[in-house]
Amino acid sequence: HVLGSVPTPEIIESYLKAYFGDDLPAEATSAIASGVDRTGVESISLRLLSRDSSNGSSLIPKERLDEAIQIRELLAQTSDEITNLLRGLNGEYIPPAPGGDLLRDGPGVLPTGRNIHALDPYRMPSLAAYTRGKAIAQQILSQHVKECGSYPETVAVMLWGLDAIKTKGESLGILLEMVGAEPVKEGTGRIVRYELRSLSEIGHPRIDVLANLSGIFRDSFGNILELLDDLFQRAADIEEPADQNFIRKHALELRSQGVDNASARLFSNPAGDFGSLVNDRIVDANWESAEELAQTWRDRNAFSYGRQDNGKARPEVLTQLLQTTGRIVQEIDSVEYGLTDIQEYYANTGGLKQAAEIQQRLDDGKNTPVHSSFVESFSKDIASHNLEDLLRMEYRTKLLNPKWAKAMTNQGSGGAFEISQRMTALIGWGGTVRFKDAWVYDQASDTYALDPEMAKKLRDANPEAFRNIVGRMLEAHGR
Repeated sequence: HVLGSVPTPEIIESYLKAYFGDDLPAEATSAIASGVDRTGVESISLRLLSRDSSNGSSLIPKERLDEAIQIRELLAQTSDEITNLLRGLNGEYIPPAPGGDLLRDGPGVLPTGRNIHALDPYRMPSLAAYTRGKAIAQQILSQHVKECGSYPETVAVMLWGLDAIKTKGESLGILLEMVGAEPVKEGTGRIVRYELRSLSEIGHPRIDVLANLSGIFRDSFGNILELLDDLFQRAADIEEPADQNFIRKHALELRSQGVDNASARLFSNPAGDFGSLVNDRIVDANWESAEELAQTWRDRNAFSYGRQDNGKARPEVLTQLLQTTGRIVQEIDSVEYGLTDIQEYYANTGGLKQAAEIQQRLDDGKNTPVHSSFVESFSKDIASHNLEDLLRMEYRTKLLNPKWAKAMTNQGSGGAFEISQRMTALIGWGGTVRFKDAWVYDQASDTYALDPEMAKKLRDANPEAFRNIVGRMLEAHGR
């Protein structure tokens, strides 16, 4: 997406394919994206029906055709982004609209370029987000038992502000199912409590949760932090067997050591501060080992939040949670930006994974991997992907994809910067989770640094970005 630029028919077609899937035939999708009117699309539908009637095909529903044409027309209004940007800079009125993602929330989020609002935090998670989050958590736990033979005692759930806003709290739904709880609403529809369900009802032990909060989530959803803190306190106090309630098990162990607020589970950066600083060390090449990066993450995320705490350091509780973490769950909320595109993923999720693995190695001397589950919240699929497979897929489809490389270089200085950022992120994943697949580094070097034509384009467009690309490849070789 380019600010203010109307998408090409090819891009509109890709949106429609992603949105409708198999519900809209490819021929009809292509025609709509190319600007064919409703009458023309209906004639295509009739032709497809007569051609494929033996396969049980039927006319494309009128509602689907109307929706597809509406999406095309709304996407054509992307130029309003510049118009409304100028209006905003002039202090003029900009039409409001709900924020969200086309693939998840539908055409209501279009056209872009409006003054977006998010959601009511007192109604989070929504029913749809809770239902889907519950199904995701159940799938992840089943997968863990299949892979490891037992339930994880602790799961780290990343609670990030923007994905919570886009999904209306799907990551909260995941957390609640792990603990074995559900939202309780008052008469107005506002959520006033997360109620514990019985063990027989949830069908699995109460999983302890290390909730790692982004700064935006921490500062935007104070009411949710209070509800979650109350939930963990009640889960720690309820009389249940320790092997069926890992929250209680761990809280009792901490209390026996004299640790205060043993049910603290909401951890983030210091109050008023943002970020793990792992990415700063990666950008500056100011690190020698993965252990240093893990310690940086720990030092920046040892601060507890809730009814009693507002950024109080509780390293003893964090240490115990890291010792028992068997899996990390992260939602990917954008079809455009993934793990390899922005630094927050390796700086936070990667840093947490390394911190947990190092803590467990110190504890028992074993190199036990902490598993990871990444879920695409913008798709209908609730299946999770492990970190290494997802990194490989993203590098194949983006950084090492000739079409992507050509599109980026055609954007000039900005495109060169984007390539440079992803080279830095590659070093970040290498440092935090020891991602060392040689073919990724080799092909990245061949594509962007060693190819004379590409190197000249990047150097001319953005000398600093090209210098960083070459520097990161040299750094990777040295490390």
